[in-house]
Amino acid sequence: MRFLLVFLVVVVLAWRWRTWRESVHRETPRNGELAPGTTDTVACHQCGVHVPAQDAVVGTLGAYCSNAHRLAMEL
Repeated sequence: MRFLLVFLVVVVLAWRWRTWRESVHRETPRNGELAPGTTDTVACHQCGVHVPAQDAVVGTLGAYCSNAHRLAMEL
C-alpha cells in the first residue's frame, strides 16, 4: 500500500513539473503583438479567403483576395 502511495505522489509531481516546464517554454504573444514569423491577414469580402494584408486588394467595401473579386462586388 505504501509503495502505491509513493508511486502516485511521484507520478503527480512529475506531471506537474512537466506542465510547468512546458508553460514556461511556450512563447505567447503579449499585448496584441504577433509572434515572430507571422503576418496580419484579412478576409476577402466576397469569398472569405484569408490573405496577407500586404497582398490584399483594397476596395471601397473592404479587402479582397484578387482584383476580379473586387470588380465583381463593387461594380
